[in-house]
Amino acid sequence: MSTKTVYDPSQSSVQPAVSPQSSAGKESAWVPDLPPSSDELIFDDGEPLESNRHRIAMNVLIRSLKYHWRERQDYFAGGNMFIYYSTRQVRNQDFRGPDFFVVLDTPHNPSRQGWVVWEEEGRYPDVIIELLSQSTAAVDRGPKKELYAQVFKTRDYFIYDPFAPDAFQGWTLDLSQGYRELVPNEQGYLRSDALGLWLGHWHGLIEDDETTWLRFFDEGGHLVLLPEEAAQQQAEQAQQQVEQAQQQVEQERQQREALLAKLRERGIDPDSL
Repeated sequence: MSTKTVYDPSQSSVQPAVSPQSSAGKESAWVPDLPPSSDELIFDDGEPLESNRHRIAMNVLIRSLKYHWRERQDYFAGGNMFIYYSTRQVRNQDFRGPDFFVVLDTPHNPSRQGWVVWEEEGRYPDVIIELLSQSTAAVDRGPKKELYAQVFKTRDYFIYDPFAPDAFQGWTLDLSQGYRELVPNEQGYLRSDALGLWLGHWHGLIEDDETTWLRFFDEGGHLVLLPEEAAQQQAEQAQQQVEQAQQQVEQERQQREALLAKLRERGIDPDSL
């Protein structure tokens, strides 16, 4: 996405709200300005994702994780959404936000329009993935990475270019030294300890676009499926069970015919038994 926002009290412009003098000649106590509520914030800058492939790549990550965690109610996963953390950014409309992010240990509220830190008990994303493009790569590797490490304190950060699969890197946060680059395993996967999942390449067809996608893999190295992939897998397994049952019936029929043939060879009428 283009960019997005978040709240930092130290960056807010708090001015005394001075009331007229009372009859006693004393000014009443002032209170600081409060940060804006969700109703006052902008959640759409009108900027589309870089390409249709970027949109698919983002949705694949969101939808597969949600299906994998369909029994859980303690997280929020989103993408192409504003993250508000600073009233200064609100004033400047300096929108910042990741293409994909996950916040753990938070109510699963799918109606959120964005992530407003001061309305979420000060919580920031635990995992962020940025989908690179020629226009965003430098920012994603530089200022955004620095923001996610120093301000967000995001545990795991990954970057991936849907049009250049080799542009795939990940970091995990060391609070004393900043981001430490992750080392891929034998399959080339990078692990997110926060999610308990791996990220890696998967080549296949999604929404009529056949390419190499960034996908989640479980501890056993199995692909984390999209809902439609899971449905297809279940349908194939059901069909296999039907075919196996049919084969079993056919085998039993053939065994019965063979037994009857042997009885007849010995002059025994099976119908008389």
